[in-house]
Amino acid sequence: MRGKTKQNLCPIFNDGGKPTAVDLFCGCGGLTVGLKKAGFRVLGAVDIDPLSVTTYKANHRDVTLWERDIRELDPQELLDTLGLKKGGLDLLAGCPPCQGFSRMRTLNGAVSVEDPRNDLLLEFQRYVEALRPRTVMMENVPGLRNDERFAVFCKKLKKLGYLGDHRVLNAADFGVPQRRRRLIYLAGVGMEIPFVENAGRMKTVEDAIGGLPRAGESGDAVHDMPENRTPKIMEIIQRIPKDGGSRRDLPDEYQLECHKRCNGFKDVYGRMAWKDVAPTITSGCFNPSKGRFLHPEEDRAITMREAALLQGFPRRYKFPATNNKSAVALMIGNALPPPFIAAHGKSIKRALRNSTGTWPSKRGAEFI
Repeated sequence: MRGKTKQNLCPIFNDGGKPTAVDLFCGCGGLTVGLKKAGFRVLGAVDIDPLSVTTYKANHRDVTLWERDIRELDPQELLDTLGLKKGGLDLLAGCPPCQGFSRMRTLNGAVSVEDPRNDLLLEFQRYVEALRPRTVMMENVPGLRNDERFAVFCKKLKKLGYLGDHRVLNAADFGVPQRRRRLIYLAGVGMEIPFVENAGRMKTVEDAIGGLPRAGESGDAVHDMPENRTPKIMEIIQRIPKDGGSRRDLPDEYQLECHKRCNGFKDVYGRMAWKDVAPTITSGCFNPSKGRFLHPEEDRAITMREAALLQGFPRRYKFPATNNKSAVALMIGNALPPPFIAAHGKSIKRALRNSTGTWPSKRGAEFI
């Protein structure tokens, strides 16, 4: 029994004082960037999207990456490959694909939409059960809190001995230069993890992208991807007032027919404002018809480099050289803002440092 007890102890801050983490549904790496900034050593990651995997590998060569459907990956393979014991991981983090929980997918919350991707939340739960990490971080859209699967997830983790809670927070309060409301769930075995309410000064659009060279002439392929607009659309864009203007500022003759019939979605064909945060960066951020995605001054939509910076990625983060702007925008729009993750990662790290490093004997943590 004494030998088994030793296996149930968690190796705290083994490598140079850094706690360990695994990133599930890693995408192009926003969560991993945030965890590294918080002082974690990310050991492994999992994702199925080829372009996201290519991007992740280019930026995180020190992480073991599985390009696999998580439903077909045995958690024991992950443990064996990373040289971990059950209970030996400090943090399991991830964002199960959230499209099925979003307000747009549920007609602004009026009806429930079944989406098989929603069940990937229960795959995240399966990994918690199999790995028994000391702490858990799960991030998603606010709509998740109203889904019965999230209630099942929370109850299951509580039964396993995790003290968990969730909040819906705005990433703009954590140094991310955009409005982005996200649900974040934090839990620890036998320990509560405090939520960070905000992380200091708001970062603006100007702070994030004001110093970039002119798009198309920068030598950065991600910043120089070309646009292709019709003369009619270009004339509309050119007439949108600089620094925060909107299509609502245009005379009737420049209003598109679809906007005359339906006056909703008032931010479309709007410009960002230099001294404000950006709107939520989505997969449609390269298309002015999808939201307030026009540059504050130049007559174009934001570039993919600008979108990445507004998400909080480092300036030199590598993205693939491709003309498929939609695919790059999808990766960036689905990414987790690194500063938001870093703020909560630091709170988790403090909780780990203050803990005893043992599994509470009365919380279902006796592993075989």
